[in-house]
Amino acid sequence: METVEEFFSRSVRSWRADPSDGGAPPGDPAVLQRLFDAQLQSRHLDYAARWLQSQGRGHYTIGSAGHESNAALGLLTRVDDPALLHYRSGGFYAARAAQAGTTDPIRDVLLSLTSSARDPMSGGRHKVWGHPDLHIIPQTSTISSHLPRAVGLAYALGLARSVGHTTPWPDDAIVVCSFGDASANHSTAVGAINAASYLTQRGVPCPILFVCEDNRIGVSTPSPDGWPGAMLQSIPGIEYVHIDGADPIALLDRTAAAVARVRDARRPVVLHLDTVRFLGHAGSDTEIAYRTQSEIVGDYERDPLLATARCLMDADHATPEEILAAYEGMRTWVMDAARTALDEPHLSDRAQVMAPLALPTVSPRIPTPEAPEGEQDGARLTLAQSINQTLAELLATHPEVLVFGEDVAVKGGVYGVTRGLRKRFGAQRVFDTLLDEQTILGVALGSALAGFVPVPEIQYLAYLHNAEDQLRGEAASLRFFSNGQYQNGMVVRVAGLAYQRGFGGHFHNDNSVAVLRDIPGLVLAVPSHPADAPGLLRTCVELARQDGRVCVFLEPIALYHARDLGEGDGAWTAPFANATSEDSSRPLGEVGVYGDGGDLLLVTFGNGVPMSLRASEQLREHGIATTVVDLRWLSPLPLDALRTVAERFPAVLVVDETRASGGVSEGVVTGLLERGYRGRLSRVASADTFIPLGPAAATVLLSEEDVVAAALSGR
Repeated sequence: METVEEFFSRSVRSWRADPSDGGAPPGDPAVLQRLFDAQLQSRHLDYAARWLQSQGRGHYTIGSAGHESNAALGLLTRVDDPALLHYRSGGFYAARAAQAGTTDPIRDVLLSLTSSARDPMSGGRHKVWGHPDLHIIPQTSTISSHLPRAVGLAYALGLARSVGHTTPWPDDAIVVCSFGDASANHSTAVGAINAASYLTQRGVPCPILFVCEDNRIGVSTPSPDGWPGAMLQSIPGIEYVHIDGADPIALLDRTAAAVARVRDARRPVVLHLDTVRFLGHAGSDTEIAYRTQSEIVGDYERDPLLATARCLMDADHATPEEILAAYEGMRTWVMDAARTALDEPHLSDRAQVMAPLALPTVSPRIPTPEAPEGEQDGARLTLAQSINQTLAELLATHPEVLVFGEDVAVKGGVYGVTRGLRKRFGAQRVFDTLLDEQTILGVALGSALAGFVPVPEIQYLAYLHNAEDQLRGEAASLRFFSNGQYQNGMVVRVAGLAYQRGFGGHFHNDNSVAVLRDIPGLVLAVPSHPADAPGLLRTCVELARQDGRVCVFLEPIALYHARDLGEGDGAWTAPFANATSEDSSRPLGEVGVYGDGGDLLLVTFGNGVPMSLRASEQLREHGIATTVVDLRWLSPLPLDALRTVAERFPAVLVVDETRASGGVSEGVVTGLLERGYRGRLSRVASADTFIPLGPAAATVLLSEEDVVAAALSGR
């Protein structure tokens, strides 16, 4: 079967240049030449990727062959328009790099293909399209998971203009976001485009150019004829533009017009770009296994390189011989660079690979043992009230902080935690969102790139699972895959954990945090007492502001409005410790210590803290003197601080309100053993089950009686 490369060469050789008839030339030859140069570069880099793989030195072969019409977007958008790109964007990258003139795109791509430590974007961690000088924000092989961030960034650009916030981009910048026709069916894409449509309906600026690169097939599954276009044309309030990627003149004209409309109107546009796919899905893909030979060869006529070359010839800008010479010249240039890339260094040890994830080093202070105080003079706040006060303080002192989510603004949150903040700080900094967790996190991802410090709320922990990949695949990975050059610091507030009375079930009493503890680089804090919440929240916000960290602040619903440890003692309230008070700090890696008993150490967090303190009173009657440690930080676990406390005790019992499998206690027990603890070590946890509604929940959740029984059984 003839290859696309052979077809290109044979077709060009068959052309005969016609003398000019004196009419208008088909397009601007200089622009066409820049388009062709970028397309040639992209095509030969695809061939080089396969050659590198054959040498055992290349590690990525998803190519851009057939999609090179996207080079027009790289030519016609500005270098300072942020771009989040589909993985077949070689033409775009080449064109934008040529426009910028600050980097060598051929070398950039080859360093990425060979996982070189000198790769200017990921530092050898993944093949990505990205470069800070080109304002291309790196994405890995995503299935449209970058779209919520792109919409969030477009929204943030509009918000920044209205509140006078400075972003890394000009006031009239637009966001470019490309994806494939198969990815357009993904719920993440549908949700993101719906969010952009929603913003348009409300008259909120959202300057984004969606580009669906439609090659009519997703790996091996064809898109139904007409489906992508029908779907993309049906979006309320978003203009639809269709372009044939094999028609360079129309491609350039309509792309320029679409870009101008987004920039001028600050409204979204969908550009539906017809493309083809050559060389299969990737180097390991045997396309003939699911497409006929005639289908494969039939696409050759729609080669964008062939179409641009023909326009250059028709414009009397190049002869067939000159076109073939340029084609072979680019091959030589790219392959010479590929051979040089074989000698580039790679990441060689674990520390190098993980460097972008490394948290700031801290020397944890072991607090003096204390006991929750009862009622005293002065205003004492519940956990919900202390969080509210801290959010108000942060909004007042940091104008870049935003608070948003479902019901957080007008209503003030389901539990009143954000009550009054919208009235005090305005609807642009405290606002309600769509009922869609992907969109909430997308707004956080995009606004963080624009220099805001987002504090989004996920209404219940169980709802996070609908959108967890926005944290795992997008938020936490950005720092890793950009070698720390891009960051999206945020603090995601989540109402969660169990023991909520009156109603609940598996959505409102979710005790699973494994999905959060599994994300590399993510910081997870759990406040248990109103005296601790302000310091923990401030630390999270500072990690987001100063170090670009992704933090989750998991708030125990059942403790929001608790006031007492024992009947009427007011011990679960506390005066508000403002940022200037001596008790304002809760550093990363520091634990809380309650009591001074020396027989048994109870290690816990969240609801487990008051539970363990009450269990301690019962254990005292059995002659067991205890101390309770509040972990505070569930990721990374404060194991060094915990080991320092634990070494003074002959026995440790980990009190874990999460599930026995995949819960917190597994990591605590393992960490203590690895750090040399040799006392008696045990754990007690909730059952491995979903939580039922009503009184039956008590049969599966950890109880004070369980803690007492576990402590007594280990005597």
